Amino acid sequence: MLAQTGVRAAISSIIGKQADRRLLDALAAPKVEPFDFSLDAEGKPRKELWLDYVADLGDGWDSTYAVAQTVSRPTLTLRDETGAAYDTLGGEVLVFGGDEVYPTASVKEYQARTLQPWSSAMRGQRPPPHLFAIPGNHDWYDGLVSFIRLFCQGRNPDGWQTHQRRSYFAVKLPQGWWLLGTDMQLESDLDQPQVTYFQEIAKRIRAEDRVILCLAEPAWLMAQVRPPDSRAYLENNLTFLEDEVLGKKISVFLAGDLHHYRRHANDEGRQKIIAGGGGAFLHPTHVPRKEVALPDGFTARKCFPSTQESRRLCWRNLGLAVSSPRFGVLTGLLYVLLAWALSVNIGTASVPKALALVVGTALASPGIVLISALVILGLIAFADARFGRWRWVVGVLHGVVHLVAAFLIAWGVAHLMGSALGLSFRNPVRELLAAVLIFAGGFVAGPTIMGLYLLVSLNGFGTHANEAFSSLSIPDWKNFLRLHITPDGHLWLFPIGIRRVPRAWKPGETAREPEWVADPKDTRATPPTLIEPPIVV
Repeated sequence: MLAQTGVRAAISSIIGKQADRRLLDALAAPKVEPFDFSLDAEGKPRKELWLDYVADLGDGWDSTYAVAQTVSRPTLTLRDETGAAYDTLGGEVLVFGGDEVYPTASVKEYQARTLQPWSSAMRGQRPPPHLFAIPGNHDWYDGLVSFIRLFCQGRNPDGWQTHQRRSYFAVKLPQGWWLLGTDMQLESDLDQPQVTYFQEIAKRIRAEDRVILCLAEPAWLMAQVRPPDSRAYLENNLTFLEDEVLGKKISVFLAGDLHHYRRHANDEGRQKIIAGGGGAFLHPTHVPRKEVALPDGFTARKCFPSTQESRRLCWRNLGLAVSSPRFGVLTGLLYVLLAWALSVNIGTASVPKALALVVGTALASPGIVLISALVILGLIAFADARFGRWRWVVGVLHGVVHLVAAFLIAWGVAHLMGSALGLSFRNPVRELLAAVLIFAGGFVAGPTIMGLYLLVSLNGFGTHANEAFSSLSIPDWKNFLRLHITPDGHLWLFPIGIRRVPRAWKPGETAREPEWVADPKDTRATPPTLIEPPIVV
């Protein structure tokens, strides 16, 4: 799967630069009309409307289904940290905010990872919502083909009502509110037809109207948490869209891509919210280590999990052999390969003499030199680009530690074979037993060294945020947003979090229940709560 994902990512990046699917879709749907939800089915003005926003879904079953089931409930009573209770309604409009499937897009993956859990959760709950979606980078890995087929061709999968004909959209909401969704593609680029589309939409937005803007990536924070590379273009595009097309009418910015909840706000009441907790693994919230001030006075207000909890979770990397046993198999085989390539008796020598013997043998063996060089070069390439000019030093040190660990394990096993068990060098039983013991040592030492490297890198230097937490595959700390446009014209934002998702499920017993419900025996699962009190805009 990793190899296939890498190949598809490379191909989609090349194709995305040469043949932009959005240009073809713009030609197929030239009409620029917003979808009007300011009126009800009878054509009367709506006084209020409920919406749900979910991003970064379609990954693990437990996490994706827990969020889908919570969103699907007709009503949801939520309490904040003060104990205050709020009654909310399931959104008539559902917005998917990017990365609707992992790791790569295809009809099969959308069906298995997105449609099945959501249709199972919505069964018998409430009328299917009107669905709008924007693509993230994972949706673009097949050139946007599957995304367009599912969300932009008038299909109604499992009863969802789809309306958009492009990978971006504009929706007119009650009380002078607008919902806009953009598609920045893999190159973090706004294509000209999309700019033209939003320029036409901007002509229909009155001076007193306000906008909710959905982005696949949080442009305001990306340069601080990931290597800058093309992210500068993303920020420039957002600035262009805000300043030149929509003006300062954007009251709420919504984004996913980072798999946690984080909110910034300014004194004017404008909000920038990351809510990427729809189902994918958790991302840390304690990066950047020191946040650079954002433009227009935006400051950090809340994150979920807290930065202290995020730091604590990072320590789980020391148990990488348990959480990622297949990685332990890889390092175990690598250590055995290094010891086998040496093929020298070091069991009776002291550590310094054994090391000198190994170095001499290694220098005379092109195979060992090649394997060692590949290990070090691979770890240099793995080192986070945010290390800057120290990247080579970090990669070399990381590689040398693995090589030293392999040597010490091989020496210890050889010493045990010769001194304790009295097995002679080249004895077949000794060779087999030594291979098993070296593999076991590599199974534990390799992931532990890697886990320590990730722990120090993230908690000490603010690097490797993606690798350090993706290796942990934490399904908990999920979140989504529920929005309510009230009759008085205000927008209420309810950030909903699930601290620990259920791990056990049982079939729903009635037609009014989802296909699967949480098993009461799973007592560690927690109910959905408000991450912070509602935000009123």
